[in-house]
Amino acid sequence: MEFDALLLSRIQFAAVISFHIIFPAFTIGLASWLVVLEARWLATRDETWKRLYRFWLKIFAVSFGLGVVSGVVMSYQFGTNWAPFSLFAGEVIGPLMSYEVITAFFLEASFLGIMLFGWERVGDRAHFVATILVAVGTLISAFWILSANSWMHTPAGFEIVDGKAVPTDWWAIVFNPSFPYRFAHMVAATFLSTSFAVAGMAAVALRRRSDDTGARRSLAMALGLAAVLAPLQVFIGDLHGLNTAEHQPAKLAAMEGHWRNEGEHGVPLLLFAWPDEAIEGNRAEIGIPHLGSLIITHSWTGTFPALTEFPADERPPVAVVFWTFRVMVGLGLLMIVVAFWAQWRRWRGRLFEDGLFLRLLPWMIPSGFVALLAGWFTTEIGRQPWVVYGLFRTADGATALARHQVLTSIGGFAVVYSIIFGAGLYYVGRMVLRGIVLPEGGTAVEPGGLQQAKRPLSTIGETLDGDDSAGGG
Repeated sequence: MEFDALLLSRIQFAAVISFHIIFPAFTIGLASWLVVLEARWLATRDETWKRLYRFWLKIFAVSFGLGVVSGVVMSYQFGTNWAPFSLFAGEVIGPLMSYEVITAFFLEASFLGIMLFGWERVGDRAHFVATILVAVGTLISAFWILSANSWMHTPAGFEIVDGKAVPTDWWAIVFNPSFPYRFAHMVAATFLSTSFAVAGMAAVALRRRSDDTGARRSLAMALGLAAVLAPLQVFIGDLHGLNTAEHQPAKLAAMEGHWRNEGEHGVPLLLFAWPDEAIEGNRAEIGIPHLGSLIITHSWTGTFPALTEFPADERPPVAVVFWTFRVMVGLGLLMIVVAFWAQWRRWRGRLFEDGLFLRLLPWMIPSGFVALLAGWFTTEIGRQPWVVYGLFRTADGATALARHQVLTSIGGFAVVYSIIFGAGLYYVGRMVLRGIVLPEGGTAVEPGGLQQAKRPLSTIGETLDGDDSAGGG
C-alpha cells in the first residue's frame, strides 16, 4: 500500500473525525441525561438530584468544549484537502452544514451559559427550559450532520449541471433514502454509549465509596436505559442493514464477506473469515448456514448481490469493512448481556454489591464509543471508492497536495489532539474519583485516609484491578 497524498488525506480526515465524533456523541447523550436529572429535581425537590445534575453538568461542559475545539478543523479540511469534492457537492453539503451552525450550535452555545452560570440568576423553570433547549440543540446538530452524510451515501434531489451537483428538491436532499435509518441508529448509539459511560464512572465512584448516593442513582438509571436501548438498537440496525442492501449492495456484501451466490445453498452468517481480495474469496471462514439469508432477505435460501457481481474497482476494502462490522456487532451483543445482567442483579437486590460486576463496568466505559467508531468505519469505508456514492470517486475529490504537506498537518493534529484529549480525560477522572454525590457530610476519603487523598488521581487502573484500599466497598 502506497502512502501517497490521497491516502494520507483520507487518514487525516478519518483521524480527525474519529477523535471529534466521540465528544458530540457523549454530549448528545449527556444533554438528555441532564434533562432527566433536572426534571427529577423539580418534581421531588430532592437536593441529591440537583447535586447530581451539577456534577454531570461539569463533565458535559468539558465534553462540549472538547467537541467544539476538535471539530473546528473539520470544515477547513473540505477546502484544504478535498477542494474538488467541495466544488462538486458544495451547493448541497454547504447549506446543510450551515443550517447545523445556525439552528443548533448557536442554540446550544446561547443556553449553555444559562445552564452553567444561571441557576442563581434565573428561575428554576427558566433554567430547566435552557437545559431542554441545549438537549434539543444537540439533536438538531446530529440531524443536519447526518443528513449531509447520508446524502453522500444515497444522493437525491439534485441534478448535475456543468459538473456540479445542483439542488432541485431540498426535501428529497434532507430526507434522502438512508437518512431516517442512519439518524435513528446514530442517536440510539449516542444514548447507549452515554449509558455505559455513566454506569462505568458511577461504578468507579461506588467502589471507592459504597454509600455514594449519586453513584447509586446514576448506575441504576443508566443500566436501566441500556437494558431498553441495547435490544432496540439491534432492531434499528436491522432496518438500517436492509436499507443498505437496497441502496449500497456492494457495502453489504463486504460486511458479510459474501463473494458468490451458490443457488439453493443460501448465504451463511460468517462469524469468522479472512477475506482476500486477491483470490476473491475467504481463506478461512466459520459460519452458520442460511442465517445470512434469513437476516438479510428474511428467506431461508434467499440471496443478495455478491462481491464478484461488482467490478473490482467498485468494491470497498473488504477485510476492513468485514471486521469493523463484527467489532460493532460483538460489542453490541456484549452490552445487551451486561445490561440484562444488571437488571437480574437489580431484581435480586444486589446491583450495588462489590464484586465482578462492578469491576467489569469501568471496562465498559469505552465500549459504546468503540462500537460507534467501528460502525462509522464500516459505513464510511464501505462507501469506497465513492465519496458521493455512484457519482463521484474519492480519488477525484482530493486536492493535489504534496505528501509532506499532509504528513505535516497529520503530525500537528496528533500532537494537539493528544494534549486536548489527555487534559480532558485527566479532569474527568479527577471528578469521578472524588465521588459523584456523597451523602450529607460525606467525603470521598475514609477517615484517616489523608495520605490516600494525596495519591495521584491517575489510579483508575487500581480501581479496575480491584484495589479496595481507597474506599469502602
